[in-house]
This record gives sequence, C-alpha cells and structure tokens, in this order.
Amino acid sequence: MIAVLTADLIHSSAQPVTQWMPQLKRFLSGLGQEPADWEIYRGDEFQVRLPYPIALEKAIALKALVRSWPGMDVRIGLGLGEEEYRADRIAESNGPAYHYSGRVFGTLREQKLRMQVASHCHMADRSLNLLLKFALHIMDQWSQVSAEIVALALDAPEASQKELAEGLGIRQSAVSQRMSRARLDLILELLEYYRKDYLKYLEACS
Repeated sequence: MIAVLTADLIHSSAQPVTQWMPQLKRFLSGLGQEPADWEIYRGDEFQVRLPYPIALEKAIALKALVRSWPGMDVRIGLGLGEEEYRADRIAESNGPAYHYSGRVFGTLREQKLRMQVASHCHMADRSLNLLLKFALHIMDQWSQVSAEIVALALDAPEASQKELAEGLGIRQSAVSQRMSRARLDLILELLEYYRKDYLKYLEACS
C-alpha cells in the first residue's frame, strides 16, 4: 500500500512564483525523486507518491508550509491504496491509490474543503475525515507565524522549544505562544490517531 497526494495551490499569484516555487520543490524533494515520486504541472498543481504511514503528517506539514506564504493555501486529496503500475513518471503510474487521490481531490472545491482522505475502507475514512473537518477549522485559520511554527515543529519533531526559538531568533515564550495559538497539541493528537487507529482499521478492512 502507498499514499498519493494530489494538490493545487490556492491564490498562487498572491506571491511571486520565485518566492514559493523553490521552497515547494525543496519540500517535495524531501519526499522522493522527480518525476518518479512527484511532479508539478500546470504551474501550481502537483502529485506526490509517498509512504502511507507518514502521509497525513506530510500533508499537514505541506499545508503549514504553504500557509506560511502570505495569502496562499492549498487543497489536498490524499489517497491510500495499492499501486498496480509504477512508471518512470508519477503521471503515468496507476492503481487504486491514484484513483482515490484524484477522485477525492476532485470533490474538494464543491465541498468547500481543503483536505480529505480516501481509501477502500469507507467507514475508517468517514471517521478520519470528520476529525479532519474539525482540524481544518483550526488549520484554515493559521496565521503566517502559526503556520511557520507548525511547519518547523513537524520538520524537526525532536527539537526543543528553545532550539526552535534560537533558529527563529525569538524568545522561547513566543514559540510556546505560537504553538498554543496554532493548536499544535491537537494536530499532534490527530496524527497519533491516524498512525495508531486509522491505519489499523484500514489494514483490517476487507
């Protein structure tokens, strides 16, 4: 089983492409090789193949990264399933994971949602997506600095608040306040649910 992330940037014209494209490519390069594992097309749309145990974490980290760019956001359709054919380019690869990802991504605009998950197990998806809806009420409202601290915390989970503060050139108390406003604690609980419960239900679902 793999995960496939299909996404497009919202308001990509809010910032010059030269400011965000290198950061996006750097993030995607940390997930695999271009174009076998990820590819950007039509300027601000992209697809990523990644291991399913880290899929939701990377989707949220991606959202945090994009929301740290003023005026921008991202829609993400995450599909989990089998890969029946792997080509040299992700655009030519195929299988249920790709179908689920594309299908759920195609419904996001109509549902006015910015992230959703799809797999073969509809009951497990329903529970996770309900939790995601609540989480999106937080994530869709992240300020630039809140998104930045979430992106940093997910990128370096072992880093202390003191280390994050030193990297940002701010006080440790400011890091704590930003994490609190971003509700990082709830985001981490959601990721724990995904790893410990959702994936267990998924693997047991026939």
